Amino acid sequence: MIKQGSKQSASSKSSKKILISQPRPESDKSPYFDLERKHNVELVFHPFIVLEGIPAREFRKQKIDIMQFSAIIFTSRNAIDHFFRMSEEMKISIGQDTKYFCITEAVALYLQKFILYRKRKVFYGADGTNKSLFDVINKHRESEKFLYVCSENQQDNDIVSWLKNNKCEFQLGFMYRTISNNIRAALDLFEYHVICFFTPSGVKSLLDNYPNFEQNGTIMGAFGSNTSKAVEDAGFQLEIKVPSPQRPSMVAALDHYLSTSKAPSKAASKVVTKAAKK
Repeated sequence: MIKQGSKQSASSKSSKKILISQPRPESDKSPYFDLERKHNVELVFHPFIVLEGIPAREFRKQKIDIMQFSAIIFTSRNAIDHFFRMSEEMKISIGQDTKYFCITEAVALYLQKFILYRKRKVFYGADGTNKSLFDVINKHRESEKFLYVCSENQQDNDIVSWLKNNKCEFQLGFMYRTISNNIRAALDLFEYHVICFFTPSGVKSLLDNYPNFEQNGTIMGAFGSNTSKAVEDAGFQLEIKVPSPQRPSMVAALDHYLSTSKAPSKAASKVVTKAAKK
C-alpha cells in the first residue's frame, strides 16, 4: 500500500484544491476563474477521458442518413463538434430548417460556432436537467424526427428511455467514442479535496487508473444523472449532485458547497496499486 509522506499530507490539508476532470477553459472569463478568486481555492483542470472521433467510413456502417432527420439532440459541446465534423467529412450540408435541442443554454450557444443562431430553431432546457429538456422536446415530438448524437460507449439512458416511452421517432448517432486518459502520470489524487466528474466514462477512467482508489473523505461531485449513478455504483459517496433547479451548473454547485461548508479536513486518499500488491 502506498502511504502519504507527512509533508505531503500536511500540505494537502492546508490548501483547498479542486480537480475538474475536464480541459481547462479557453477563455479567461470562464466563471470557474471567478469561483477560484471568490473562494481563494485552486482549481486544477485535467481531462479524465480522451475523445476519439469515429471516421466517416465507419459511421456509414450505422446506415444513418443525416439528411433524413429534422431535429438533432445535443448533450455536450463535444457532440456538436463531432456532428459538424462528420457532416463535413461526408460532404453533407445541414438544412437551415434543422432544429437543435440542447441540454443547457451553454451548449446551445456553442452552436454559434457552426450555424446562424436563431431561437426559433435552437431549444434548450430551462434548468439544465433532463426533465427540462424533455419538456421542450415534448412540444415537438410528433412533428420531428430526432437524431441523438452521442458517444459509442456512453449514452444518457434517461434520454433514450424517454424517447422510447414517448414514442418519438429517433435514432442514436454514434460519432465518437471515449477512452480513459492516463491520469496517473500527471496527477497526484492525494492532493485534492474535491473531484468533479462530468461523464460516467470519467468515473471509469479513475478506476482504470486507480483500481483500488479509496475515497477516505474526498468530496465527489457529478454532473448528470448517469454520472451520479456511476459514482454511486462505484461505491463512492456523492455529495455534490448537478444539475438542480437551484444549482444548474457545476460552478453554481461548487459555489454553494464552498459557501456553506468549511474546507474539508480529510485524510489523504489511499491508493493500492497492483504493483504495490506484488
